Amino acid sequence: MTGTSEARLPLEVSGLAVDLGGRTVLRDVDLQVRPGELVGLIGPNGAGKTTLLRAVLGLTPRRAGTVTTADPAPRVGYVPQRPEFAWEFPLTVREAVMSALTLRLGLISRPRLEHQRAVESALGRVRMRGLADRPVGELSGGQRQRVLVARALALSPRLLLLDEPFTGLDMPTQEMLGDLFRDLADEGCAVLMTTHDLVAARAQCDRLYLVAGTVIASGAPENLSSPEPWVRTFRLREDNPLLAALGVA
Repeated sequence: MTGTSEARLPLEVSGLAVDLGGRTVLRDVDLQVRPGELVGLIGPNGAGKTTLLRAVLGLTPRRAGTVTTADPAPRVGYVPQRPEFAWEFPLTVREAVMSALTLRLGLISRPRLEHQRAVESALGRVRMRGLADRPVGELSGGQRQRVLVARALALSPRLLLLDEPFTGLDMPTQEMLGDLFRDLADEGCAVLMTTHDLVAARAQCDRLYLVAGTVIASGAPENLSSPEPWVRTFRLREDNPLLAALGVA
């Protein structure tokens, strides 16, 4: 990952190519996320969306291209699709969120008052302050997802990467998190989110990237009103009812 405090935008990707297992997963990907934007990254299963996020973070090597961020990787908030978090470990919710900062500070440094305030603020934003002392092993699936979001927010990121953050959540939790992500963007954070909820993405996001191995189309939702890029991206028939639901039929 290439990081520099002089980056013009929170995230700029140019000519990105990634190979996995001897096959090309991504090629010629150009992407930008500006401050204050909620950008949707959408495409079918296997399109390379998760790989793109991991390449931005430096977790997956790239064959070609550049990735430039305004902050180094530890300051980028990330909520993975399949979190590797030990929920059976004897931690409270507050301790689990603080652990994200502890990893950044190192084992020697102790959290300061500013870090404690960041944790409390993050818990408040995901409406988990009332459960701050509960063991994480006792949480429901939706509550666990909110803890993961809080861990990302505790870093006070200028760039937030979200990989399918609504999967498996009930509708009230989806709505709460959707409102939160919109608020974060309105406050100046750059938010890049993969999602399979195409209708919600068109309604909530400032810009969309349609991805299927490469960027098929991008732009403001109202500018993606032709069915052609949606048909190409998702390999749909032109009479598929999804196109009507998206308002692009």
